[in-house]
Amino acid sequence: MSEVYAARRTRLRERCNAGGSAAALVSRPANVRYLAGAAPHGAVLLLGKTEDLLVCTGPPGDAPGEGRPDEALPVRALPGPGGDPAVAATGLAAAQGADSLATEEHHLTVARHRAMRSVAPRLRLTDLGGAVEQLRVVKDEEEISCLRIGAEIADQALGELLESILVGRTERHLALELERRLVDHGADGPAFATSVATGPNSGRRGHRPTDRRVEEGDFLSVCLGATYRGYRCEIGRTFVIGTSPADWQIELYDLVFAAQRAGREALAPGASCRDVDRAARQALDSAGYGENLPALTGHGVGLEIDEDPQLSPAAMGKLDACVPVTVEPGVHLPGRGGVRIDDTLVVRPEADGGPELLTITTKELLAL
Repeated sequence: MSEVYAARRTRLRERCNAGGSAAALVSRPANVRYLAGAAPHGAVLLLGKTEDLLVCTGPPGDAPGEGRPDEALPVRALPGPGGDPAVAATGLAAAQGADSLATEEHHLTVARHRAMRSVAPRLRLTDLGGAVEQLRVVKDEEEISCLRIGAEIADQALGELLESILVGRTERHLALELERRLVDHGADGPAFATSVATGPNSGRRGHRPTDRRVEEGDFLSVCLGATYRGYRCEIGRTFVIGTSPADWQIELYDLVFAAQRAGREALAPGASCRDVDRAARQALDSAGYGENLPALTGHGVGLEIDEDPQLSPAAMGKLDACVPVTVEPGVHLPGRGGVRIDDTLVVRPEADGGPELLTITTKELLAL
């Protein structure tokens, strides 16, 4: 993997040089991990004028969630506690003879930026912007493989839960069980806080589990994700508990399923992000649920659970091949509940079979 990380740093260095900066300081943890292979707590990456360095508060550990540093990348640990790697790296950049340093201003605090200026007053600090985030959008096959394994783990955890007794158990208990199963099957941990929503809570995006107990006839909506080697995917499904679904539940489910299918089928290299959102939103909007729809239909995933691109009405840009995204339309009816269906897919050209579905748990409306 050393060659992969080195190639990523080279691409970033070329962008910096084109913008007039001889060096760059990367501080956002996901970006550090993308370029260095690991992101120990508080670590920063210096793309220096003469040498690249991973600057840490101490020697990197071996925690699964932190990754393993690129063996070809020198590591500089601060000599004592209480130091700031970003400030130390700024001094190192100046010592290497750089006259400018591009920084991630969107991640740095004002106080931290001020401290960096004070340690190297002659060094011109510029804004790197979202350059690393832009590089991260298109994934290589190794990254997609990690997402694929994470999806398999999430599918397995969800499948096992569906085989257990659900009536009488609380949302909170089911969420904790799902997160335990993710780790049991090899995940670093959950990709985000698992959402389990029942009855009137179902279908609500980002619902935090409560002590409400599962009841007969409830909609049960679940959204979970696994992190594997730092890469995060997600899946969301909705079921009916213990009985045949009511007519209104079948009608609402069929509408959301049709919307989700339309969004999935719209994924293709060159497709507008806005058009994908429109494809999924249109069926629900025309059925009168426009006011109940979330702000976006989906988003990119990777080292973070919410990355570019965004699939929303105001989204700019087009999709590329090898971009993993979610398609997750849903409708929540206050006081009644709702439906959410969420998949992680990879954009692929038609010649390669079209979008690759990573999360494969059935989308049939099951009565559990």
